[in-house]
Amino acid sequence: MLPANIELQLDKQAIRQYIEKRLDEEVRESLWFIDLKKMADLTNMSPRFLESDIVCDVRMRAIEIKKARKRWWPARQAFEVISEITSEW
Repeated sequence: MLPANIELQLDKQAIRQYIEKRLDEEVRESLWFIDLKKMADLTNMSPRFLESDIVCDVRMRAIEIKKARKRWWPARQAFEVISEITSEW
């Protein structure tokens, strides 16, 4: 039998991006509600930009939950609405 010589080249950057993407998907799956700070982290948009262009939209206000000056949005619905809003730009 001939000895097999196998070389495996891994793209570390691509593997890292894939893992980060999967982790982000898993985090989104497990979130029930998000606040403005978490929304800013997940969308990579500043809280000020979100406040002026996304949160003030009627569709986001319709799913907003308020209690004592705190605001939350159901995570899945918020991401769907944000996708709709940004696709209109």
